[in-house]
Amino acid sequence: MDAGFGLYQLGDEHNALREAVRALAEKEIAPHATEVDEQERYPVEALEALNKAGFNAPHIPDAYGGQGADSIAGNIVIEEIARICASSSLIPAVNKLGTMNLILGGSEDLKKKVLPSIAAGEMASYALSEREAGSDTASMRTRARHDGDTWVVNGTKCWITNAGVSSWYTVMAVTDPNAAKPADGITAFMVHKDDPGFSIGPKERKLGIKGSPTREIYFENCVIPEDRVIGEPGQGLRLAFRTLDHTRHSIGAQALGIAQGAFDATVAYVKDRKQFGKAIADFQGVQFMIADMGMKIEAARHLVYAAAAKVERHEPDASFASSAAKTFASDTAMQVTTDAVQLFGGAGYTRDFPVERMMRDAKITQIYEGTNQIQRMVMARQLLKG
Repeated sequence: MDAGFGLYQLGDEHNALREAVRALAEKEIAPHATEVDEQERYPVEALEALNKAGFNAPHIPDAYGGQGADSIAGNIVIEEIARICASSSLIPAVNKLGTMNLILGGSEDLKKKVLPSIAAGEMASYALSEREAGSDTASMRTRARHDGDTWVVNGTKCWITNAGVSSWYTVMAVTDPNAAKPADGITAFMVHKDDPGFSIGPKERKLGIKGSPTREIYFENCVIPEDRVIGEPGQGLRLAFRTLDHTRHSIGAQALGIAQGAFDATVAYVKDRKQFGKAIADFQGVQFMIADMGMKIEAARHLVYAAAAKVERHEPDASFASSAAKTFASDTAMQVTTDAVQLFGGAGYTRDFPVERMMRDAKITQIYEGTNQIQRMVMARQLLKG
């Protein structure tokens, strides 16, 4: 078993990484987390701090100027940032999502064109979903046609995280509408924000992760050089599914961090809050809730780390593990943050305390990168295959 991938003990380098990211998050990100949510503004302080420390895209191989971090290390970075600010944790999480197609299937020249800029501090986003093609990705309507030494793209993508901030976008488009299987007619492209015919829409008005902009992106005869195809034409959806195996457990890590942040705040609060002459932490009903919260967080953490290791090693059940980690951790985050608000009482329902923000932020982890209902379909398919 690879060093640091033990299920029950992380390596010293992983523990040191956690300490470093936690210290950075508490010093550089925490002071702005409430304001970022209230003002629905991009967490520029977090971006600057993460870029400076090299935590903005730790997954990028060192050959392209990145840290070359393994999947567990990448998850620790996301988890520790999400513990403080979920919006800020989408900087490393979406940089990974926006570049994994390229890392897994792109040409060396295209990797050299894109990856060093992301490692140096630019952002990448991922454009798969459409209004009528969310869970049913194969029914997408965005089209790309070959025209000489270019591709011309037309269509609209929606729910694009960090759109407008990112320089690069991994975009899926139909290149062969007559393919025997719709999935075989979809191709992946790297699109740059300055490509002619590319534009972005207004920010969505969201329940949570308000510091991370979510927008539609538009392609109106958008011209892309021929060498920006990722892999071969027709491979796009297969690359997308491989990418999601690598990134779904990272959403689990984000959910885990949100849950841990809410749990930490709750433990401190119930030890300090007094009713009937004693701390409410002394009441058994409160203790049972705290015990359940801690138990589920610990279970989620092991599942998230185990999934990261399985994907890294290309194990046969890696897809199941990644979906399981995402599903369990996000369900845990939603339950833990809801219980946190309950244990804070009336105070938890106000914006004076962080748990209501964490509850709102947790919800999206059950939805994006494949709803938890879709994850259960993925898991069942894997299990029934044996």
